[in-house]
Amino acid sequence: MANNYKKGDHDSRPWGTWEVLDSGDNFCVKKIKVIPGGKLSLQSHRFRAEHWIIVEGEAVVTLGEDKLNKKADESVYIPAETKHRIQNDSSAEVIFIEVQTGDNLDENDIIRYEDVYGRA
Repeated sequence: MANNYKKGDHDSRPWGTWEVLDSGDNFCVKKIKVIPGGKLSLQSHRFRAEHWIIVEGEAVVTLGEDKLNKKADESVYIPAETKHRIQNDSSAEVIFIEVQTGDNLDENDIIRYEDVYGRA
């Protein structure tokens, strides 16, 4: 098992920010903020599943071939190796809690398929 995240880790991205709220042997909890108009890359992860809980705002979530409209108090489960993304088409910030679970948790466990910021 490997978890390369530590409580307090954080980063800014073109679409917003993330911060690690807690971390253990096989889990990581992040608070993620997506700015109005922000859109994460269409991506998948080999080694981890993710649970997303929207806590503020309204988001459009791509899960496989489906597009889901999610708002505060709603959640999404993303199995490992499933293509996914979240985007904020609204004029207010979207905040969600991401719980990662798996045997290998690492920021580099990402396969990008599309990215509006040129990172694919």
